[in-house]
Amino acid sequence: MADPAELPYRWDLVTPDRLGSLLDGTTPPRLWFLDELVPAAGKVLARSGGGHLVFVGRSLDSMFDLLSGALSGITGAPSLARLPVSFARPFVPRGRWGGRTSDLTPAQIRRVRDILTEIDAAPSAIVTRRRPTTFVDVVHRGSTFTELYGIVRDWVVEEHVDRNAARRKLRFVGVTSREQTSPNTFRWQQHAPWTSELPARGVLNVSVHRDTWSYLADQQTKLTRTFPPHRWTVDPEVEPEPRPTAPPAKKAGRPAAETLEERRQRLRRDALAEAVALVEAGRSAAVRQALSRVAGGEPTVAEPWLRDLVTRLARPH
Repeated sequence: MADPAELPYRWDLVTPDRLGSLLDGTTPPRLWFLDELVPAAGKVLARSGGGHLVFVGRSLDSMFDLLSGALSGITGAPSLARLPVSFARPFVPRGRWGGRTSDLTPAQIRRVRDILTEIDAAPSAIVTRRRPTTFVDVVHRGSTFTELYGIVRDWVVEEHVDRNAARRKLRFVGVTSREQTSPNTFRWQQHAPWTSELPARGVLNVSVHRDTWSYLADQQTKLTRTFPPHRWTVDPEVEPEPRPTAPPAKKAGRPAAETLEERRQRLRRDALAEAVALVEAGRSAAVRQALSRVAGGEPTVAEPWLRDLVTRLARPH
């Protein structure tokens, strides 16, 4: 049996490890996407059901960081977790809708189940939690949600967990690229048969401007390397997870050209600086009040948990 690989390391930026000199020499990040990210985060909160929000992969790390800062210290706020896995593998078509997991090996399925258990998102936790477990990710065709739902659904059956309870307590919120609405607009959930197994509020979307979506999904430098199935178990051929290192001391004289590794390290430090800045932005009164306004404008504000959260976010901290 293959041994499980360590999850990619990521700093806890709310109660952070000592970053030391890692941010020395970094350029103050320009959070140009914040005006789109904040309202999207407020809508994700409002549509989550107020339970356990699980951010899938790395694409929405920025939303996770922003909300981590905004919800810190707020009693009764939804809990946040990251499921830092990717289901991408070269032999699986991206447009597959069936939700089958037969092309994952038994060891890989066990590993992703172990990770879900670690982040309190196993079926037993889903059905016993008072509020929903909500998976959040950027969505294009919905293939990641399809695979994830298939894993959870099969697990529910194997564990003899109450299927109806699991369906009621599961939610998927997709962050999509905003498009002009028309009868011909592609809506991923209408093409994924499994979505009909959940209540109407079990599959929801929040849209952002396409530039923000592309940045978060495709262009942003992430703090961790992608974690696809072939990395879920220990492989001696796989290099260890890279982490940012402090910048080298400057030498007198003409500066040498930046090496490829130095450039990679600089980009990782810049990504760390951006993540730290997003947590701090989330702590700010301006962002908390903006989240409160957005969430307070959603129909779900009629639910007591959200009314209470909206009130707490609006208060000075």
